[in-house]
Amino acid sequence: MRRGLLRDGFAEDVVQATVERLRAERYLDDAAFAARFARSRLAWHGLGRRRVSQGLRARGVAGETAASGIREALTEVSETEALNQLARRYWRQRHADEPRSRLRKLWAFALRRGYAPEHVQRVLRALWPRLQDAIEGLEPVDEGETTGEA
Repeated sequence: MRRGLLRDGFAEDVVQATVERLRAERYLDDAAFAARFARSRLAWHGLGRRRVSQGLRARGVAGETAASGIREALTEVSETEALNQLARRYWRQRHADEPRSRLRKLWAFALRRGYAPEHVQRVLRALWPRLQDAIEGLEPVDEGETTGEA
């Protein structure tokens, strides 16, 4: 809020007074915002906790406040269920791809959406047990391997 008002040309003292008044009236509450944002992104946008955390940081929410908001949201929204729905929707929409190829693409898609590799693997194993051998071969890429660094 503060950055936006300053960027729009408001004087520092006006910005300070405005922010203080909004906080006093509970219109500016980073903790509540973090929980609402996390709940929304987990439940309706198919994002995992890593991408939610990244989104909160980009919006200026402090790290511990963001983590607390995500923890609160996870008491109401199941990240596993969100990933399950995301995976099923992805699978249905890409029915033309060969199953093993589709699985590799789904794996990469879920990681980009902010889900932890071990979580993605667990959900994929539960959804498609007949593809266990393909799932076992999915490993997160080590950054050092792709850049040639040790």
